[in-house]
Amino acid sequence: MRASPAFQCVLNRFGVWRAAVAVVASAGIVVLLVWLATRTEPTPPLGLAAWIGAVLGVPALAASLMRVPAVVLRWDGQQWWLARLARSTRAAAAAQIDAVAGEIDVALDFGAWMLLCFRPDPATGSRRSPHWLPVQQRGLEAHWHALRCAVYSPRPAPARETADQP
Repeated sequence: MRASPAFQCVLNRFGVWRAAVAVVASAGIVVLLVWLATRTEPTPPLGLAAWIGAVLGVPALAASLMRVPAVVLRWDGQQWWLARLARSTRAAAAAQIDAVAGEIDVALDFGAWMLLCFRPDPATGSRRSPHWLPVQQRGLEAHWHALRCAVYSPRPAPARETADQP
């Protein structure tokens, strides 16, 4: 089986992700409001404090999940590379300087939208935690097929060191 060809794309559109986070957060708030409205017995002060904390915490959590930095994702035929895209340059070439090698796993795949998990390679000395990448087809039409092929294609076998033979 052949490996997928090399490609690079800039991930900077996250509309589907942001809409999904907003829907889940709104549903959480509605559930909390309905729960409070349908209670027949009085809510104890500690329970009310927990409810207020949850009502305030859900939008804060949603806001933090909606902020997704633009990144450059590159597959070189052997290894995945991920680099944050600086706001000032927004140039994909400048991001190659601080690119981190790693592996990609598909967590969710809905056809035109995927949630990928980039795990930095510990062999490179990187101690970064996994990076979740919400990827949508819109804005990546030219690279979408190559991206899907690369995330599902088998990884090439690591190059074996050949021993000196007489």
